Amino acid sequence: MKRPETIGPTAAIEPAAVRPRLHRIVEVDALRGFALCGIFLANVLVMSGLDGLSGGGGSAGPTASGLDQVAHWLVVALVQTKFYLLFSFLFGYSFTLQMDAAERDGAPFAPRMLRRLLGLFVLGALHAVLLYPGDILTTYALLGLILLAARAVDPAGMWRAALRVYGVVAALYLLLGAAVALVDTGEGDEGLAASATELATAYRGGPADAVRANMDAWSDILVGLLMMGGMVVAAFLAGFVAGRRRLLAGAGTPERTARLRRICLWGLAVGLPGGVLMAAGAVGPLGARWEIPAFILGMLTAPALSAAYASGLLLWFTTPRGARLAARLAPAGRMALTNYLAQSLVMALVFTGYGAALYGRAGAAAVLGGTLLFYGFQLAASAWLMSRHRLGPVERLLRAVTLWGRPAPRG
Repeated sequence: MKRPETIGPTAAIEPAAVRPRLHRIVEVDALRGFALCGIFLANVLVMSGLDGLSGGGGSAGPTASGLDQVAHWLVVALVQTKFYLLFSFLFGYSFTLQMDAAERDGAPFAPRMLRRLLGLFVLGALHAVLLYPGDILTTYALLGLILLAARAVDPAGMWRAALRVYGVVAALYLLLGAAVALVDTGEGDEGLAASATELATAYRGGPADAVRANMDAWSDILVGLLMMGGMVVAAFLAGFVAGRRRLLAGAGTPERTARLRRICLWGLAVGLPGGVLMAAGAVGPLGARWEIPAFILGMLTAPALSAAYASGLLLWFTTPRGARLAARLAPAGRMALTNYLAQSLVMALVFTGYGAALYGRAGAAAVLGGTLLFYGFQLAASAWLMSRHRLGPVERLLRAVTLWGRPAPRG
């Protein structure tokens, strides 16, 4: 979610002191804009209360229509757990761009990045308390320290580390899934239903009730951080490698095109069945006993589908229609932090006591349709703002924190 100035594909062979300040990498911004939409679709299922009403075939509540069930099933299969990994990959990629920017400016990188991570953490903590407890900014700020500590490792070593982290996480997840499948009897269903009812009451209350509900969710968020943190770190490291090797920039050479096609095909072959299994456990038709094992298997194959999305889009961006799509997505990606927080604000106004208090009261089709409509508005608003300003408002604030005490570079 970083917003550094970026550099062209020749930067890897030019001395930092003589590199010009060139245009941003449109492909990176466009991928970030695409990921922004997926993050929104996944978050709105939680913020609207749809996830709390689903599970083991429950599919978005007892009054859900067939259209609601199909919409919910598709988002779980194709979106959930895939797009935060894509965002994490882009975080690692942009980390290398921040390193290059500091080198060009002749500034020490570590203090600058520490200020940036601190700024992200503060923004994330406020976001989690006031708007949406499933915040990712605090997670990125904390786990970003790992990238900071490992930044001197060569790309080959970083890639091996990413594979090892994923291997360890996969082994732990598979053990957990097997244990749940063997011993879970579903006796906790009544307690889960009571918790969902209590949460709905809180979010339908006043603003103070919503804030308390957000704060009460922190224990669950910490568990989620432990569960998802390893996958995030692996994606960070993979993105760092891609950034160091400038894999997202440059023209579509035959070798690059062939590589992207292989990644896309293998990613779809591995990731789509995992996504289908995840949706079958979370929405139906599998029973509640298989929800967690199916989720774990879906999560372990999610990186493959994330890679397929990214490589497929990069291939498409080399075509005339794809280039037009990239141009539409890129402005939203340039101000993704502002857009991400704006999405949470709108969700809070619609689903909690800050506004309409529709938590648990709207069907999946209406919720997801409204989400896509608002994302379309964000695309248009981002294009308008980025035609007049270089940074979004929150990006400007974070940049000020990052460059604290130093004049902003020109260009």
